[in-house]
Amino acid sequence: MSTSSKATLTGAEDITWDLSDLYSSIDDPALKEDKQNVQSLARDFSEKYKGRVANLSAEEHAESLEEYEEIVELAGKIGSYAQLKWSTNTEDPALGKLLQEARELGSEISQILVFFSVEWMKVSDEKADELIEDPKLSRWKHYLTTSRLYKPHTLSEDAEKVMSAKSVTSRSAWNRYFDETLGAARFDLDGESLTEQQVLSKLHSPDRDLRKRAHESLTSTFKDHSRTLTFVFNTILSDKHTNDKLRGYDSWISSRNLANEIDQSTVDSLINSVTGKYDLVQRYYKLKRDLLGYDKLYDYDRYAPLASTRKQISWEEARENVLEAYGDFHPEMKKIAGEFFSERWIDAAIKPGKRGGAYSASTVTTVHPYVFMNYDGQLRDVQTLAHELGHGVHQYLSRKQGELQSSTPLTTAETASVFGEMLVFNRLMESLDDPKEQLALLTSKIDDTIATVFRQISMNRFEDSIHTARRSDGEQTTEQFSEMWYNTQHALYGDSVELTDEYKLWWCYIPHFLHTPGYVYAYAFGELLVLALYDAYRSGQEGFSDSYIELLEAGGSDWPHNIVSKMGIDIRDESFWNRGLSLFEDMITRAEELSKEIQK
Repeated sequence: MSTSSKATLTGAEDITWDLSDLYSSIDDPALKEDKQNVQSLARDFSEKYKGRVANLSAEEHAESLEEYEEIVELAGKIGSYAQLKWSTNTEDPALGKLLQEARELGSEISQILVFFSVEWMKVSDEKADELIEDPKLSRWKHYLTTSRLYKPHTLSEDAEKVMSAKSVTSRSAWNRYFDETLGAARFDLDGESLTEQQVLSKLHSPDRDLRKRAHESLTSTFKDHSRTLTFVFNTILSDKHTNDKLRGYDSWISSRNLANEIDQSTVDSLINSVTGKYDLVQRYYKLKRDLLGYDKLYDYDRYAPLASTRKQISWEEARENVLEAYGDFHPEMKKIAGEFFSERWIDAAIKPGKRGGAYSASTVTTVHPYVFMNYDGQLRDVQTLAHELGHGVHQYLSRKQGELQSSTPLTTAETASVFGEMLVFNRLMESLDDPKEQLALLTSKIDDTIATVFRQISMNRFEDSIHTARRSDGEQTTEQFSEMWYNTQHALYGDSVELTDEYKLWWCYIPHFLHTPGYVYAYAFGELLVLALYDAYRSGQEGFSDSYIELLEAGGSDWPHNIVSKMGIDIRDESFWNRGLSLFEDMITRAEELSKEIQK
């Protein structure tokens, strides 16, 4: 370890998770036994119910769903363990083998069970409606209702088996290759060989020269891998196009909207509302440029902190800030979040081979979630911790809905995470008296909100461009992807940020485009929803905290608009988006006021 590395210890270097609630090791006999059991259970299930689904009584259907959930849970446990182990060291061949075996097993189980959903789609609408309304099936009502929406896009049983089988060697394989490529990549910076995550963190440094060198380091290595990454993008885009054509989806985003339980008109309303307010982003970055004293604000300056020196935040301080903020809102949130620390459900250490980013893995409802992140002691890392623990608390509480209804659509899945960030931000803000410190913290929050709302929508516009181009014009070159990236980013920043030529390549490392096509607009949805929710909370809405916990407990057991309506918000109302955007504008106005106050 170098001297510079020793100077940046945060206390998170030894924060690694304990996965023994899943399996004790990759050689755990229980893992081998479960792999055999899940196959046996799936075959038994097929023998018992295949060809009978249309004629099952409500009672028999309830029994079949209980058995089905048991198989899904066991397969999910195996897959979750493999994914979590591999993500902390993507360079370990043994873990890569474990992941691939789990994916192949998952595909095999899917092929055995596919008859169950195919036959359910063939049940007449009249019979299906009767079953859905039967009290014996009330526990799965929403699952049964939403699953019927896939009827026009469900293929024959044999075709569905082929789709499942090929997924292992198509998109999921290319996603693994993408992750392993960037996980193994090393970036030269100031004589050190660093991981992607370590160098990305330098873009938040107060040292402009360091930010510029980090920017150059990232670009240089991205260029080295650009041919490979371009091929991966082209292949996954083509694979999705093939699947969409076979399933009869109207556009590249249709399947994502269906999964999100949202219609295209609502998505269009969101996109139009946000792109129509790009001027707010440009207004803010012009303010930030002036506050930093720069003639021009370059793309590597966007996350520059206002404070000339930044105190590193230890892991223990981050833990305390998050737990206290959660506890001030509701004791149950603090209690659950506290378990993630005390029971070692978090992996926060930055290590070679560990994939970048952060996530909360729900795993299965009989275990608990795990949080994955790369903690580097920056303020944004505290917010990331709050974000992922928000997911974790949500996933923990929604387990009561069972394996088929615990997960929420992506649009509302981001609610708890962003709300968690907001709780921590406001707690930190209220602890400050100095206008300079308030402004520094406020601008960091505005930076985050821009990244979550506006940048994600600009990335949605990029996604729309690359999917459309790949489908109409065939394989795209690195330069064509880069031009589409530049155009959609320039539309966002205008003349407030000078985009460098190097930045044109920065589409190539973003995993959401590949792992979950269409995901990114959900971040904007979640952030604007949370701004509205937090406004209601701060206004003293009676019983808000308890109602919020109930919202999280509901998981995916009802339509998102029904769940959120209990908080007094109609997410289908077009004015909803403008309410959130108005609250964001208030933040910019407050930053401008603090700026004037400091300059007096």
